[in-house]
Order: sequence, then C-alpha cells, then structure tokens
Amino acid sequence: MTHEIVESHPLHRLFRGLTEYTFAAELGVADPNLVGYIADLLARFVTAAAIWKVRDNQGRIVSEVVSMLAEAESAADVDRRRECHRHVGDYTLFWTGVYPEAVPKLQASHSIDRLINYQEQGKRSYYLAGTLGGDEANLLRRLSVEFELCAFGLSRVRREWERREGPKPLGPIFS
Repeated sequence: MTHEIVESHPLHRLFRGLTEYTFAAELGVADPNLVGYIADLLARFVTAAAIWKVRDNQGRIVSEVVSMLAEAESAADVDRRRECHRHVGDYTLFWTGVYPEAVPKLQASHSIDRLINYQEQGKRSYYLAGTLGGDEANLLRRLSVEFELCAFGLSRVRREWERREGPKPLGPIFS
C-alpha cells in the first residue's frame, strides 16, 4: 500500500512553491513541465515506499541502482522496463540533488553501486525511459539532458527549505 501526497496537501504545495521559485528565480528555468516533475518527485519521495518502489520477482525491495537496472533489462514488457528506468533516473536525481552527502553511504564498499556514477546512470536511465515511449517521453529525455542542472536546482530547493522556519521535511534515511 502506497501513501501518496496529493497535490492539495500543504507539503506538496510547499515543494511546488519552492521548486518554482528556485528554478525560475535562481536558475532561469521557467518550464512548467520540468519544474512540476521535480516538485512532484520531491512529494513522491517523502514516502519510503516510493523511494524503494522497484521490487524483484519475489516482491523483495531492490535497493541498489545496479539491481534496478537489471530489473529493467530483464522486464518482459516495455511498461515495466520504462518504469524501472524512470525510477533509476528519479532515484539518482533525488539522492544526488537533495542528499548528495548520502550517496557515498549508498555506494558503500559492500554495495555493487560502488562501481557506478549516479549522475551518469540517472542520465542514461532517463534517456532510455524516454526512448520507450509513453506520455512523458519528451520530458524524460529532457531530464536526461538537464540532469546536472536539475540536481543543482534540487540542492538549491533543499537550501531554501532549510533556510525557512517551521516544519522541516524528513531528512535522509541514512544517518
């Protein structure tokens, strides 16, 4: 069972406002589709279920990017392949942009992910997801091209929410 943050929820509205402000005012990016996707990503990834969305054939959580890529490549249908690649893009963008200090822990010496570059894999996965069709194909390909800019933008969004007073979004899962 997943718990999604609906668009009318105050946290979702906060992410939308911070993302729109940061991307437009600081980065000069006024693309509603791209900025909306980034804000929705933040709202989706509030729940652990969304972060650990990819499951293997036995229903176990797939927590490493390399294993997520293997799930994508072994998928029997194009929708599953696209969703796995999209998730790898989302996952790597989230961690490299919002919590870059957690990436070394995600790529610890015991993890197969120590052998990959999160940004390169994120860009590649968004591109592959975009080539597999679907309603968001053009946007996913754009996220591939603009990955570094979006990661930087997410770091600025985090800085902005930390600067504000009041309830703070949850911190990284790793301590």
